[in-house]
Amino acid sequence: MEAVILAGGIGTRLQPVVPDVPKPMAPVNGRPFLKYQMDYWIRQGVRRFILSIGYRGEIIRSYFGSRYENAEIDYAVEEHPLGTGGGLLLAVRELISSGPFLILNGDTFFEVDLDALQLFHHQKKSEFTIALLKVPVNSRYSGVQVGKESNIVAFEDRKPASSNLLVNGGVYLAEKSAIENQHWVQGDKLSLEDVTGGRLSGHGIG
Repeated sequence: MEAVILAGGIGTRLQPVVPDVPKPMAPVNGRPFLKYQMDYWIRQGVRRFILSIGYRGEIIRSYFGSRYENAEIDYAVEEHPLGTGGGLLLAVRELISSGPFLILNGDTFFEVDLDALQLFHHQKKSEFTIALLKVPVNSRYSGVQVGKESNIVAFEDRKPASSNLLVNGGVYLAEKSAIENQHWVQGDKLSLEDVTGGRLSGHGIG
């Protein structure tokens, strides 16, 4: 299994605290956050990562190199900010397999059973599957509306003190062919929502 990690953001809110490193490299108990994320997904069976890097990406590249633990690492470099979707388009060209691959936000950690996510993805014949997290009390995240067939109906505006809300966990399983068959070109500045084009299926995990 291959995974693209979107690690190119500036992390404006974190800059006053960790001004010298990109957000995914922020230290947590003395270790870069990105190590925790990669450790988890290696245990789930990921054997190759494509890190989509931008702001201060040389720090990530010099730290991890071409291999981490038993996983291979390649890089897709944004010369200027392209957004999550633009970074993904650059990373897709580095994929080797033609099968489904993971897309992970480089600044969030969400424990997802990869086997369960793959099973749901295949059962629904989905092109893009997003892992959803149910939060008992929410004042921070925007909600996600899911239809009867587990398709994503809408991303809701943030609501104060919402309860039992499904939110985007930042973990996707996607088909490479679905991205390559779109009209977007590498170098376009896009959001991930632009690239997925409303074809998301939602899988509630927790």
